[in-house]
Amino acid sequence: MIKKRYMYLTEEMLKENPNMCAYMAPSLDARQDMVVVEVPRLGKEAITHLIFCTTSGVDMPGADYRLTKLLGLRPYVKRYMMYQQGCFNNKGARVLVVCSEITAVTFRGPSETHLDSLVGQALFGDGAAALIVGSDPLPEIEKPIFELVWTAQTLAPDSEGAIDGHLREVGLTFHLLKDVPSIVSKNINKALTEAFDPLGISDYNSIFWIAHPGGPAILDQVEEKLNLKPEKMKATRDVLSNYGNMSSACVLFILDEMRKKSVEEGLKTTGEGFEWGVLFGFGPGLTIETVVLHSVAT
Repeated sequence: MIKKRYMYLTEEMLKENPNMCAYMAPSLDARQDMVVVEVPRLGKEAITHLIFCTTSGVDMPGADYRLTKLLGLRPYVKRYMMYQQGCFNNKGARVLVVCSEITAVTFRGPSETHLDSLVGQALFGDGAAALIVGSDPLPEIEKPIFELVWTAQTLAPDSEGAIDGHLREVGLTFHLLKDVPSIVSKNINKALTEAFDPLGISDYNSIFWIAHPGGPAILDQVEEKLNLKPEKMKATRDVLSNYGNMSSACVLFILDEMRKKSVEEGLKTTGEGFEWGVLFGFGPGLTIETVVLHSVAT
């Protein structure tokens, strides 16, 4: 299950904290006070299901009910209680993954001498998403969306400083070198070869794409490097256009967008009708993440 939530900096927030609108005015305290409260609150809003397992007693209402209260979850979160499953339950573990991002700590006014910061203000947005990762889905109860098959992480050569961020009194400052798109596109082919050669796949138009939308230039260069058809990045570009770059939450938004469109268009799989796909991301380091996904029937 993927659930999306997002937050916006309002005029009221900015009026209460005018230093956030100046380029380098001290405002870390205000930003931290805001995100400490809002990040977990936004993350909590993305939770729609709670699965709880225990062999230690049986109660009605159960531990799922009490945990809902302890965490302050919304009263209409769907709960599923598993009693007396014993130690073997680890095989069917369910992991709640929550990604919650708020730009309050990075927001600031423009500077004519720091245009990279202005680009960041235009690209980034707030959002939260949650999903359950597990194994051995329960028939008739759980309906998987995608299957995780293989993962890898690598540092791109000669990329130190390409993307970095520093927490200062003025908030979180981050810097993106202009050659980030070329670094990503230069290394994408090697990452994909390692991931898909064992599956006998070399045509990357024959798979679906969940690409972290770092910015239009990055997507453009990856498309050009791999000769991808424009529709391969449609879900990614739609999320970037509608919500901006939400950092960690982006790929979950794209997964959900692809799933919904696949169902609406009557395609045979959750991956736009394709069996195999890639979830591709990158971040500070410059670190490249590659995940091979197997789509399931819609």
